[in-house]
Amino acid sequence: MPLIRVNVSNTRLRTQGAASAEAVLAEALHQLPKGAPVVVMIHGYKFSPRLRGHSPHRHILSLRPRIDGPRVVSWPRHLGFGKGDPREGLAIAFGWEARGTIWQAYAEAGRAGHALAGMIRTIDTHGARTSILAHSLGARVALAALPHLGPGAVRRAVLLSAAEFTSAAQSALGSPAGRQAEIVNITSGENTLFDLLLHGFVRPHRPFDRPVGAGLGDVAPNWLDMRIDRPETRDALAGLGFRIPPPERRICHWSGYLRPGMFALHRALIRQPERTALSRLRAVLPDAHAPGPFPRRRDADLPLPSDPIAPF
Repeated sequence: MPLIRVNVSNTRLRTQGAASAEAVLAEALHQLPKGAPVVVMIHGYKFSPRLRGHSPHRHILSLRPRIDGPRVVSWPRHLGFGKGDPREGLAIAFGWEARGTIWQAYAEAGRAGHALAGMIRTIDTHGARTSILAHSLGARVALAALPHLGPGAVRRAVLLSAAEFTSAAQSALGSPAGRQAEIVNITSGENTLFDLLLHGFVRPHRPFDRPVGAGLGDVAPNWLDMRIDRPETRDALAGLGFRIPPPERRICHWSGYLRPGMFALHRALIRQPERTALSRLRAVLPDAHAPGPFPRRRDADLPLPSDPIAPF
């Protein structure tokens, strides 16, 4: 069982079929070899597990996508799942309701984070540690889960073009789980337009609460910004064996997983933590949080909400 589908419905976890999500997850974890990875994959905006034409389980979260399009690529297959080797671990396709307005989806992502935390606690009780790959508002789902988890529940989270704000990210980092989870924040100037739109529509009255795409800098030793549009970053990654070409477009929200070479990097970040240790990456990567199009303050001056998943 290399891939299971888990969806959020009214903050409750469900699977396709009659079996409960808890039973399906428990059976999959029971079959998991000791030490094998557990990877949760979280989609972003505009997907819905309820709608056949917009289901992430027919799209990027499927081993064999049934929807054609230029942005369709199988995340689990490129992460090394589906080859028939039980040691490849368990992939969990995490679906949540990400359609509607950006305000509705942003709020729903926070609620989905609560449900994700419950699932990760179940994984933790079985002695496994969770890694996460999340895109766009899926990164908000991942960060919203951290304050509801204990230390060590999440091993590493890889965030792609994260649609979240620095105040929420810092609140997540201050939690017991957030202080131990390693977080790689993959950003690019190609996503600047989307960061501007997120900031302008979701949080227009808080100019100093920048989108995570602007980078957090050295706010914590377990957080690493990686800006893949910078030649210096790509040269450093090439020295580690990850060859990623320059951007082909000035504007792209999906380059974090569509650009050639990116999944080789993600696979190593998930499956080879020694090869991609943050200390090693930080030693060779240039300053990845180059100034973006947002006003900047010292991180200590950023307001920290009492509820890190509040919609506004």
